[in-house]
Amino acid sequence: MKHTLIVLPGPTGVGKTELAIELAHRYGCDIISCDSRQFYREMKIGTAAPSVEQMAQAKHHFIGFISVTDYYSVSLFERDVMRLLPSLFAENPVTVMTGGSMLYMDAVCRGMDDIPDTDPAVRQRYAEMYSRDGIAALRIALKMVDPDYYARVDLHNPRRILRALEITESTGRPYSSFLTAPVRERNFRIIKAGLTRERGELYRRIDARVDRMIGEGLEEEARSLMKYRGLNALNTVGYREMFRWFDGEITREEAIMLIRRNTRRYARKQITWWNRDSDISWFDASEKENMFSWIEGRLKEQ
Repeated sequence: MKHTLIVLPGPTGVGKTELAIELAHRYGCDIISCDSRQFYREMKIGTAAPSVEQMAQAKHHFIGFISVTDYYSVSLFERDVMRLLPSLFAENPVTVMTGGSMLYMDAVCRGMDDIPDTDPAVRQRYAEMYSRDGIAALRIALKMVDPDYYARVDLHNPRRILRALEITESTGRPYSSFLTAPVRERNFRIIKAGLTRERGELYRRIDARVDRMIGEGLEEEARSLMKYRGLNALNTVGYREMFRWFDGEITREEAIMLIRRNTRRYARKQITWWNRDSDISWFDASEKENMFSWIEGRLKEQ
Protein backbone atom coordinates (compact mmCIF):
# COMPACT_ATOMS: atom_id res chain seq x y z
CA MET A 1 0.00 0.00 0.00
CA LYS A 2 1.22 3.51 -0.81
CA HIS A 3 2.10 5.75 2.10
CA THR A 4 -1.18 7.60 2.64
CA LEU A 5 -2.33 10.45 4.86
CA ILE A 6 -6.07 10.21 5.48
CA VAL A 7 -7.27 13.75 6.17
CA LEU A 8 -10.55 14.26 8.04
CA PRO A 9 -11.81 17.86 7.86
CA GLY A 10 -15.14 18.98 9.28
CA PRO A 11 -16.72 21.71 11.40
CA THR A 12 -16.25 21.87 15.14
CA GLY A 13 -18.56 19.55 17.04
CA VAL A 14 -19.24 17.25 14.09
CA GLY A 15 -17.54 14.20 15.64
CA LYS A 16 -14.09 14.10 14.00
CA THR A 17 -12.24 12.79 17.07
CA GLU A 18 -14.42 9.70 17.41
CA LEU A 19 -14.21 8.95 13.70
CA ALA A 20 -10.43 9.37 13.64
CA ILE A 21 -10.10 6.89 16.49
CA GLU A 22 -12.25 4.38 14.59
CA LEU A 23 -10.00 4.75 11.56
CA ALA A 24 -6.88 4.43 13.72
CA HIS A 25 -8.26 1.14 15.04
CA ARG A 26 -9.06 -0.10 11.53
CA TYR A 27 -5.56 0.56 10.24
CA GLY A 28 -3.52 0.31 13.43
CA CYS A 29 -2.16 3.79 12.88
CA ASP A 30 -1.52 7.05 14.75
CA ILE A 31 -3.51 10.29 14.67
CA ILE A 32 -2.05 13.73 13.94
CA SER A 33 -4.08 16.59 15.41
CA CYS A 34 -4.23 19.85 13.46
CA ASP A 35 -6.36 21.72 15.96
CA SER A 36 -4.07 24.61 16.81
CA ARG A 37 -5.72 25.36 20.16
CA GLN A 38 -5.45 21.77 21.34
CA PHE A 39 -1.67 22.15 21.06
CA TYR A 40 -1.69 23.98 24.41
CA ARG A 41 -1.57 21.83 27.53
CA GLU A 42 -3.34 24.42 29.71
CA MET A 43 -6.42 24.62 27.45
CA LYS A 44 -7.93 21.14 27.62
CA ILE A 45 -11.54 21.92 28.53
CA GLY A 46 -12.15 25.00 26.41
CA THR A 47 -10.76 23.36 23.27
CA ALA A 48 -12.59 20.04 23.76
CA ALA A 49 -9.26 18.22 23.57
CA PRO A 50 -9.45 14.41 23.39
CA SER A 51 -10.07 12.89 26.80
CA VAL A 52 -7.62 10.66 28.65
CA GLU A 53 -9.75 7.69 27.57
CA GLN A 54 -9.69 8.74 23.93
CA MET A 55 -5.95 9.35 24.02
CA ALA A 56 -5.53 5.83 25.38
CA GLN A 57 -7.48 4.34 22.47
CA ALA A 58 -5.09 5.64 19.80
CA LYS A 59 -1.77 7.45 19.83
CA HIS A 60 -2.25 11.16 19.19
CA HIS A 61 0.42 13.64 18.15
CA PHE A 62 0.39 17.42 18.75
CA ILE A 63 -2.08 17.36 21.66
CA GLY A 64 -1.02 19.39 24.73
CA PHE A 65 2.63 19.41 23.70
CA ILE A 66 3.40 23.10 24.27
CA SER A 67 2.47 25.84 26.75
CA VAL A 68 0.41 28.94 26.01
CA THR A 69 3.59 30.92 26.64
CA ASP A 70 5.48 29.09 23.86
CA TYR A 71 5.76 30.48 20.35
CA TYR A 72 4.33 28.23 17.66
CA SER A 73 3.10 28.87 14.14
CA VAL A 74 1.57 27.20 11.12
CA SER A 75 4.98 27.05 9.41
CA LEU A 76 6.51 25.30 12.43
CA PHE A 77 3.61 22.86 12.41
CA GLU A 78 4.20 22.04 8.74
CA ARG A 79 7.89 21.49 9.49
CA ASP A 80 7.20 19.27 12.49
CA VAL A 81 4.59 17.13 10.73
CA MET A 82 6.82 16.64 7.71
CA ARG A 83 9.61 15.52 10.03
CA LEU A 84 7.30 13.14 11.90
CA LEU A 85 5.57 11.44 8.98
CA PRO A 86 8.55 9.38 7.72
CA SER A 87 8.83 7.62 11.09
CA LEU A 88 5.08 6.98 11.18
CA PHE A 89 5.07 5.61 7.63
CA ALA A 90 8.02 3.38 8.50
CA GLU A 91 5.72 1.63 10.99
CA ASN A 92 2.45 1.80 9.03
CA PRO A 93 1.58 2.90 5.49
CA VAL A 94 -1.43 4.87 6.79
CA THR A 95 -1.67 7.88 9.10
CA VAL A 96 -4.79 9.85 10.01
CA MET A 97 -4.85 13.64 10.40
CA THR A 98 -7.85 15.54 11.73
CA GLY A 99 -8.71 18.84 13.36
CA GLY A 100 -10.49 22.10 12.81
CA SER A 101 -7.66 24.52 12.02
CA MET A 102 -8.00 25.11 8.31
CA LEU A 103 -4.64 26.80 7.69
CA TYR A 104 -2.75 24.12 9.60
CA MET A 105 -4.41 21.35 7.62
CA ASP A 106 -3.72 23.15 4.34
CA ALA A 107 -0.07 23.68 5.32
CA VAL A 108 0.47 19.93 5.51
CA CYS A 109 -1.56 19.12 2.40
CA ARG A 110 -0.49 22.01 0.17
CA GLY A 111 2.62 23.55 1.72
CA MET A 112 3.13 27.03 3.10
CA ASP A 113 3.30 30.05 0.82
CA ASP A 114 6.57 31.98 0.71
CA ILE A 115 5.50 35.29 2.26
CA PRO A 116 8.08 38.08 2.63
CA ASP A 117 8.94 39.85 5.84
CA THR A 118 7.14 43.09 6.59
CA ASP A 119 8.46 46.60 7.15
CA PRO A 120 8.84 47.11 10.95
CA ALA A 121 7.60 50.69 10.62
CA VAL A 122 4.42 49.45 8.93
CA ARG A 123 3.97 46.81 11.61
CA GLN A 124 4.33 49.42 14.35
CA ARG A 125 1.83 51.76 12.69
CA TYR A 126 -0.86 49.10 12.48
CA ALA A 127 -0.15 47.98 16.04
CA GLU A 128 -0.74 51.55 17.16
CA MET A 129 -3.98 51.68 15.13
CA TYR A 130 -5.19 48.55 16.87
CA SER A 131 -4.28 49.92 20.29
CA ARG A 132 -5.94 53.26 19.59
CA ASP A 133 -9.01 52.33 17.52
CA GLY A 134 -9.61 48.65 18.20
CA ILE A 135 -10.23 45.70 15.92
CA ALA A 136 -13.11 47.41 14.09
CA ALA A 137 -10.66 49.84 12.47
CA LEU A 138 -8.47 46.95 11.34
CA ARG A 139 -11.45 45.22 9.76
CA ILE A 140 -12.41 48.35 7.81
CA ALA A 141 -8.84 48.80 6.56
CA LEU A 142 -8.57 45.16 5.49
CA LYS A 143 -11.92 45.23 3.66
CA MET A 144 -10.69 48.21 1.65
CA VAL A 145 -7.29 46.81 0.61
CA ASP A 146 -8.00 43.07 0.38
CA PRO A 147 -11.70 42.14 0.25
CA ASP A 148 -10.88 38.56 -0.75
CA TYR A 149 -8.95 37.88 2.45
CA TYR A 150 -11.50 39.85 4.47
CA ALA A 151 -14.14 37.35 3.34
CA ARG A 152 -12.20 34.36 4.67
CA VAL A 153 -10.20 35.56 7.69
CA ASP A 154 -11.35 35.10 11.28
CA LEU A 155 -12.53 38.66 11.92
CA HIS A 156 -12.17 38.10 15.68
CA ASN A 157 -8.43 37.37 15.34
CA PRO A 158 -6.50 40.68 15.36
CA ARG A 159 -3.16 38.96 14.80
CA ARG A 160 -4.21 37.60 11.41
CA ILE A 161 -5.80 40.87 10.33
CA LEU A 162 -2.67 42.77 11.38
CA ARG A 163 -0.49 40.32 9.47
CA ALA A 164 -2.54 40.78 6.29
CA LEU A 165 -2.46 44.58 6.53
CA GLU A 166 1.30 44.64 7.18
CA ILE A 167 2.10 42.40 4.21
CA THR A 168 -0.31 44.19 1.86
CA GLU A 169 1.22 47.59 2.58
CA SER A 170 4.83 46.38 2.73
CA THR A 171 4.67 44.55 -0.62
CA GLY A 172 2.07 46.54 -2.52
CA ARG A 173 0.15 43.30 -3.15
CA PRO A 174 -3.00 42.02 -1.45
CA TYR A 175 -2.20 39.41 1.17
CA SER A 176 -4.63 37.01 -0.53
CA SER A 177 -2.40 37.00 -3.62
CA PHE A 178 0.27 35.19 -1.61
CA LEU A 179 -2.15 32.39 -0.75
CA THR A 180 -2.36 30.97 -4.26
CA ALA A 181 1.03 29.28 -4.58
CA PRO A 182 1.12 25.95 -6.45
CA VAL A 183 0.58 22.88 -4.31
CA ARG A 184 3.89 21.44 -3.17
CA GLU A 185 4.65 17.88 -4.15
CA ARG A 186 4.48 15.42 -1.27
CA ASN A 187 6.07 11.98 -1.31
CA PHE A 188 2.90 10.41 0.08
CA ARG A 189 -0.70 10.20 -1.08
CA ILE A 190 -3.35 12.41 0.50
CA ILE A 191 -7.03 11.46 0.57
CA LYS A 192 -9.59 13.79 2.11
CA ALA A 193 -12.87 12.51 3.58
CA GLY A 194 -14.92 15.28 5.17
CA LEU A 195 -17.51 14.74 7.89
CA THR A 196 -20.71 16.76 7.94
CA ARG A 197 -24.12 16.84 9.63
CA GLU A 198 -27.46 18.49 9.05
CA ARG A 199 -27.09 22.10 10.22
CA GLY A 200 -29.68 21.92 13.02
CA GLU A 201 -28.16 18.71 14.38
CA LEU A 202 -24.68 20.21 14.26
CA TYR A 203 -25.84 23.25 16.23
CA ARG A 204 -27.50 21.03 18.85
CA ARG A 205 -24.23 19.12 19.23
CA ILE A 206 -22.31 22.38 19.59
CA ASP A 207 -24.69 23.62 22.30
CA ALA A 208 -24.42 20.30 24.13
CA ARG A 209 -20.63 20.43 23.94
CA VAL A 210 -20.58 23.93 25.42
CA ASP A 211 -22.77 22.68 28.27
CA ARG A 212 -20.30 19.82 28.87
CA MET A 213 -17.40 22.26 28.96
CA ILE A 214 -19.17 24.34 31.57
CA GLY A 215 -19.88 21.21 33.62
CA GLU A 216 -16.28 20.03 33.32
CA GLY A 217 -14.87 23.31 34.68
CA LEU A 218 -14.36 25.78 31.84
CA GLU A 219 -14.84 28.67 34.27
CA GLU A 220 -12.03 27.46 36.54
CA GLU A 221 -9.75 26.75 33.59
CA ALA A 222 -10.36 30.23 32.16
CA ARG A 223 -9.70 31.87 35.55
CA SER A 224 -6.38 30.06 35.78
CA LEU A 225 -5.42 31.55 32.40
CA MET A 226 -6.47 35.15 33.08
CA LYS A 227 -2.85 36.24 33.48
CA TYR A 228 -2.17 35.06 29.92
CA ARG A 229 -5.22 36.66 28.33
CA GLY A 230 -3.10 38.93 26.16
CA LEU A 231 -1.50 35.99 24.37
CA ASN A 232 -2.84 34.95 20.98
CA ALA A 233 -3.50 31.42 22.24
CA LEU A 234 -6.22 32.79 24.53
CA ASN A 235 -7.88 34.81 21.77
CA THR A 236 -10.22 31.85 21.36
CA VAL A 237 -13.94 31.19 21.56
CA GLY A 238 -14.77 30.08 25.09
CA TYR A 239 -12.02 32.03 26.78
CA ARG A 240 -12.77 35.44 25.25
CA GLU A 241 -16.35 35.30 26.51
CA MET A 242 -15.36 34.04 29.96
CA PHE A 243 -12.87 36.90 30.33
CA ARG A 244 -15.62 39.40 29.50
CA TRP A 245 -17.75 37.87 32.26
CA PHE A 246 -14.86 38.06 34.73
CA ASP A 247 -14.43 41.73 33.78
CA GLY A 248 -18.09 42.39 34.57
CA GLU A 249 -19.00 43.32 31.00
CA ILE A 250 -21.59 40.55 30.67
CA THR A 251 -23.34 38.01 32.90
CA ARG A 252 -22.44 34.34 33.18
CA GLU A 253 -25.54 33.42 31.21
CA GLU A 254 -24.62 35.89 28.47
CA ALA A 255 -21.10 34.46 28.31
CA ILE A 256 -22.43 30.94 27.79
CA MET A 257 -24.88 32.17 25.15
CA LEU A 258 -22.07 33.95 23.32
CA ILE A 259 -19.83 30.87 23.42
CA ARG A 260 -22.60 28.87 21.77
CA ARG A 261 -23.25 31.57 19.16
CA ASN A 262 -19.60 32.19 18.33
CA THR A 263 -18.86 28.47 18.08
CA ARG A 264 -21.70 28.12 15.57
CA ARG A 265 -20.26 31.04 13.62
CA TYR A 266 -16.85 29.43 13.59
CA ALA A 267 -18.37 26.18 12.33
CA ARG A 268 -19.97 28.07 9.43
CA LYS A 269 -16.61 29.65 8.58
CA GLN A 270 -14.96 26.23 8.56
CA ILE A 271 -17.63 24.86 6.23
CA THR A 272 -17.22 27.83 3.87
CA TRP A 273 -13.44 27.39 3.83
CA TRP A 274 -13.48 23.67 3.06
CA ASN A 275 -16.26 23.93 0.48
CA ARG A 276 -13.65 25.59 -1.75
CA ASP A 277 -11.55 22.41 -1.72
CA SER A 278 -12.70 20.14 -4.55
CA ASP A 279 -10.42 17.34 -3.30
CA ILE A 280 -12.68 16.69 -0.29
CA SER A 281 -15.37 14.01 -0.56
CA TRP A 282 -18.07 14.74 2.01
CA PHE A 283 -20.03 12.21 4.05
CA ASP A 284 -22.85 12.73 6.51
CA ALA A 285 -22.16 11.31 9.95
CA SER A 286 -25.08 8.92 9.41
CA GLU A 287 -23.19 7.51 6.39
CA LYS A 288 -20.08 6.57 8.33
CA GLU A 289 -19.84 3.12 6.77
CA ASN A 290 -20.04 4.67 3.31
CA MET A 291 -17.06 6.82 4.25
CA PHE A 292 -15.12 3.82 5.47
CA SER A 293 -15.88 1.92 2.24
CA TRP A 294 -14.82 4.90 0.14
CA ILE A 295 -11.56 5.23 2.07
CA GLU A 296 -10.89 1.52 1.71
CA GLY A 297 -11.42 1.77 -2.03
CA ARG A 298 -9.04 4.71 -2.32
CA LEU A 299 -6.38 2.91 -0.29
CA LYS A 300 -6.49 -0.03 -2.71
CA GLU A 301 -5.79 2.22 -5.68
CA GLN A 302 -2.25 2.03 -7.01
